[in-house]
Amino acid sequence: MGLIHSVRPMTERDIGEVVRLEKLSFSESWPESMIRSGLDSRLDTYFVYEAHGQILGYSVIRLLGDEGEIQRIAVAPRFRRLGIARKLMEAMVTFSRLRGVRAITLEVRESNEGARKLYDSYGFKKEALRRRYYRNPTEDAIIMWNRQI
Repeated sequence: MGLIHSVRPMTERDIGEVVRLEKLSFSESWPESMIRSGLDSRLDTYFVYEAHGQILGYSVIRLLGDEGEIQRIAVAPRFRRLGIARKLMEAMVTFSRLRGVRAITLEVRESNEGARKLYDSYGFKKEALRRRYYRNPTEDAIIMWNRQI
């Protein structure tokens, strides 16, 4: 399922690198057991961005009926701002469209301006706010939707 050059579905052999990226990217990282079980989920699809045999980013989208939820996008810190997150977004959106998804939602830290700009560029709009949703540090989550994916 090579949707985008360098983006492919995650496999079990990628788990170690994805766990490393998770810890580098999120103050409340998912444990390895959760990532491992996600690979077997009928609802979740994991993608990795690989270059020269190294996993530089990964993403997770959950599909339920005709809606999707972007659960994670992570890029190795020294490879950020190079378009990797955009390629992962494109893979998730393309994958979703092929499965009849009509709307996708996500949540993002209010202070994460880079991610918010990326989501804006894909037509996501702020619809709600979850107060004090994130910890380490405590911060609001912006709930965004693209209802015309």
